[in-house]
Amino acid sequence: MNAFLALATALTILSTNAFCQTDNSLLYEVTGKDLTAPSYLYGTFHLVCPTDLVITDAMKKAVSDTKQLYLEIDMDDPTLQATMMQGLMFTNGKTLKDYMSADEYTMLDTYLKKSSGMSMAALSAIKPIGMYSFLAMSALGCQPASYDLTLMQLATKDKKEILGLETIGDQMAVFDKIPMEKQVAMLVDMARKPDEAKQELAKLLAAYKSQDITAMMKQMKDSKYDGLDDFEADLLEKRNQNWIPVIEKAAASKPTFFAFGAGHLGGEKGVIALLRKQGYSVKEVKN
Repeated sequence: MNAFLALATALTILSTNAFCQTDNSLLYEVTGKDLTAPSYLYGTFHLVCPTDLVITDAMKKAVSDTKQLYLEIDMDDPTLQATMMQGLMFTNGKTLKDYMSADEYTMLDTYLKKSSGMSMAALSAIKPIGMYSFLAMSALGCQPASYDLTLMQLATKDKKEILGLETIGDQMAVFDKIPMEKQVAMLVDMARKPDEAKQELAKLLAAYKSQDITAMMKQMKDSKYDGLDDFEADLLEKRNQNWIPVIEKAAASKPTFFAFGAGHLGGEKGVIALLRKQGYSVKEVKN
């Protein structure tokens, strides 16, 4: 199992539930204050089918015009894969089976065997954040592609440095704050209602691809798989606040392309609003 795929899946499912944005774009130019050249923000959808992953001319130009790439985490860290895999595994001697009823375990086992050919016996040592990848692939109906990895490839081709807004440890700590029972309940619900999960994801992807922010906001609000309101501060707000000094320092040092989950862009406590409060001009780029 690809560890990045597992974590990205969890972030897609969990970190976009409070999306709120007034500007109708996913790409933004950051100027002003002490910046000598523009930097850019781009809101990603962590996992999509390859046919839905589009790098526009505006994105290519923004990447080309900048000198470094910041993703949520440093994707070219040689220790990343091993660290992720370690964080995805239970370390308390328990397994997923300990957190669900016998009926739920059987239902999830049956679903996994049918959708991916995997079994709960083979995967039960993996936390729910790792299990989401198998459900997402079934909902997408394809082997997912990643904006993060694609942007990384573009940067690597131009020999640009790739860095992270936070560490993998920071991200893992966010999930550890969500009770295991809550994570398991979401996992079971998705497996129990696969058609609904597939329809929700398809509608959300359609809105994302058309950059229809209003539609994305409405879908997030109406999601049948929401229920993480109590953890919004940890999933979004605190992380946004922690990223601002990192973004400021990086953009001041050299023009930078920042790419992170679209759910972090908007709202009063989103990255765009926080940068504007710091005195920067953040303008949408037609994408």
